[in-house]
Amino acid sequence: MFARVVRVLLAIVMISSAAVVGTVATAGTAHADGCYTWNRTLKEGMEGSDVRQLQIRVSGYPGYGNVLALDGKFGPATEAAVTRFQRAYGLAADGVAGPNTFNRIYALQDNDCTPIHFTYSEMNKCNSSWSGGAVSASTARANALVSMWKLEAMRHALNDRPLQVSSGFRSRACNDAAGGASNSRHMYGDGVDLVGSHSFCTLARQARNHGFASILGPGYSGHNDHVHLSTRSSRYWSAPSCGI
Repeated sequence: MFARVVRVLLAIVMISSAAVVGTVATAGTAHADGCYTWNRTLKEGMEGSDVRQLQIRVSGYPGYGNVLALDGKFGPATEAAVTRFQRAYGLAADGVAGPNTFNRIYALQDNDCTPIHFTYSEMNKCNSSWSGGAVSASTARANALVSMWKLEAMRHALNDRPLQVSSGFRSRACNDAAGGASNSRHMYGDGVDLVGSHSFCTLARQARNHGFASILGPGYSGHNDHVHLSTRSSRYWSAPSCGI
């Protein structure tokens, strides 16, 4: 917790200092942590693994009903997602990812690349190995990471009030024990069930803005006591009691 606070304060100080003195920093001056360091400013037309790392972290800002492709190509959709991220955090919203954008990301993530308000253990209450699902353990874990960044964006949009995850990754055995569907996205690592301080309809409605292709909530069979979110190949939203 102390390390998180230090990173947040340092990022704020650096951003404020740059604004006061009117200097133009390079991407190399951004303060990184133990997770990932960007070494260049990124903008539309660029490609590379660093673009994909950026896309993961802004995947919760694709716009209403959209899902951002994590393809390592900085196209118009990525530019728009970066712009929304910047606007959400009070940065200059130009769609170009430079030091201020990276510093904000550094302040939002822990050393394992998870956003500061979510953890791998929170997303996997089944087994610590992430094995036994519908995909490899590494893929399930990677899918969960993307879901966490989407949840971080959703949490911020809901006035930074906590989101409570009741279920995340499940092995086939865990899914069967929970009575999950035979093709449940929980077995892929990207399925997330939310309960907690917000109303279920608030959660279901807000999720439409944050890259979740599947939203199941009140009024959908078996989902009156939670909201299920996931990423899938085609959109399927159903929470009839919420008008979705």
